[in-house]
Amino acid sequence: MATLSIADMQAKTGEEIAVSEWILVDQAMIDAFAETTMDRQFIHIDPVKARMTPFGGTIAHGFLTLSLLSAMMEQSDMPTPEGVKMAVNYGFNKMRFLTPVPSGSRVRGRFKLAELDEKRPGQLQQTLEATVEIEGGAKPALIAEWITQIFV
Repeated sequence: MATLSIADMQAKTGEEIAVSEWILVDQAMIDAFAETTMDRQFIHIDPVKARMTPFGGTIAHGFLTLSLLSAMMEQSDMPTPEGVKMAVNYGFNKMRFLTPVPSGSRVRGRFKLAELDEKRPGQLQQTLEATVEIEGGAKPALIAEWITQIFV
């Protein structure tokens, strides 16, 4: 992971700055997420019933796919501004689930720097255009504008 000056990071605005490794979303991960969140809808956890739906089998929770963004960023080649002490999630401007993620699929994140602004001395706000791709899929699983507060 490269460390760049704030000015060099800002110069990358509009560019794709990171791509993650592929992550397997298997039934065990989906089941664990269902238990953790208490979202046990059958399309996620019952392969027999889920086969009778238009999905043809179980699918990951949309929020599971969204929550994997943190892991995707962590395992990517994402550059960081010099002197980062910590970074925290701030939220999303936009987020859409476009395609369900079937159990057994692999997903990865692609990140484009939309903005990096100094909000106050020692605090930056970064907005990333995040796309979660499904391996072999025609459309992404989700797209989002993800905001992070970075403290330097």
